[in-house]
Amino acid sequence: MDNDLLYQVALTLVPNIGDVHAKFLINHFGTAEAIFKAPAHRLEKIEGIGHGKAGSIKAFTNFSEAEKELLFLEKYKISAFCIKHSAYPRRLIHCYDSPFLLYYKGTADLNTTHIVSVVGTRLHSDYGKQLCNDLIEQLASHQVLVVSGLAYGIDTVAHKAALKYDLQTVGVMAHGLDRIYPPQNKTLAKHMTGHGGLLTDFRSGTKPDKQNFPKRNRIVAGMCDALVVIESGIKGGSLITAELANGYNKDVFAFPGRTVDHKSEGCNYLVKTNKASLITSAKDVIDMMNWETTEKKTSFRQQELFVELTADEKKIAELLAEKDAMQVDEIFAKSGMNSSAVASALLMLEMNGLVCSMPGKMYKRLN
Repeated sequence: MDNDLLYQVALTLVPNIGDVHAKFLINHFGTAEAIFKAPAHRLEKIEGIGHGKAGSIKAFTNFSEAEKELLFLEKYKISAFCIKHSAYPRRLIHCYDSPFLLYYKGTADLNTTHIVSVVGTRLHSDYGKQLCNDLIEQLASHQVLVVSGLAYGIDTVAHKAALKYDLQTVGVMAHGLDRIYPPQNKTLAKHMTGHGGLLTDFRSGTKPDKQNFPKRNRIVAGMCDALVVIESGIKGGSLITAELANGYNKDVFAFPGRTVDHKSEGCNYLVKTNKASLITSAKDVIDMMNWETTEKKTSFRQQELFVELTADEKKIAELLAEKDAMQVDEIFAKSGMNSSAVASALLMLEMNGLVCSMPGKMYKRLN
C-alpha cells in the first residue's frame, strides 16, 4: 500500500481542512505524512491553519477510511495524484481553489499540448448539437483533448463527437468513481476510459449531490486552455464555469444565437459583457489561440548549431526538453531562477529559434 498516498487521502478526511489549506501544508512540509507527524505548534504557524485546524489534524484517527479508499483505487485500477505529482494537470496548479487530490481512470495525458473544455445547456437544440459536432470535427486535426462534464445535453454531444473523430476526451465528475451519473451515460463513460478518461476530486461513495456540480466546474474551467460555451440560459452551470474560467485567466469563447432564443441568452450575455469572444467556427478558436502559427513555428527557423548559450539559457533549454511544453510558473519553480532571469533567458532562446511561446504562458522547445 502506498504510504504517502494513504496520508494524502487521510488529509482530505480531516475536518475543516480544505483544498487551499491542504496545499499550504504540503508546500511547507513536503509530504502528507510529515504533516500528520508535525507537532501542533509547527502546524499552527502555517498560513490559515491556527490552533483549531492544527488540533483537527492532531486529533485525526480515521486512517481506516483512507485505507478503504486505497483498496478501492487498487481494485478498479484508479490513479490518484496530489498537486505535487507529475501527472497532476499543470494548468490547474495555479488556480487558487484547485483540488489538492484528484482521482483518475483513463489513458489521456492531462498535460497534453492543447485542451479545450466544452460546456452548454442540458436541453440543447438541433442547432446547438450541430455546432458542437462541427466544432469537435474541425478541432480534430489539432489533436485537442476535449474536456466536459458527462452531463446530459452539450456535454454528452461533445464527448461522443470526440470519440467519433478519434480525439481523447475526459469527463469531470461531480461524484466518486464508483458510479456514473447520469446512468444513461455508462456505456459512453466506459468507452471514454479507453480513449480519454474520467476525473474527479470526490472519493468513492460520494453521491452526485447538487452542491458538488459547481465544485466540479472549477476543474472543467481550470484544466483547459480554452473554454467554449455552446447554448446556455442566462443562469446555470455553463455560465458559472465561464465565470470561473475568466477568473483563472482562461480564454473563453461563445457561439452567439438569436436574441429571442432562451437557449442563447447566456452566450449572448457573455459576448455582450466581454466575458467571452464571439466565434462562429473552430477556426476562430484556432486563430485566436494562435495554434496554427505555433505548430508552424517548429520549422520557422532552423536551429543554429553554433549558438552560444549562457548558463541560464542552457538550464531553461534542458528543462523544456523534459516535456512537450511547460508553463512559465513551472519553469520558475524548477529552475530556481528569479522571474527576470527566466524572462530574459526565454526571450533569447526564442530569438535564436530554440523556443517558441504558446497560449497560456506556455513554452515549447524546438528541436
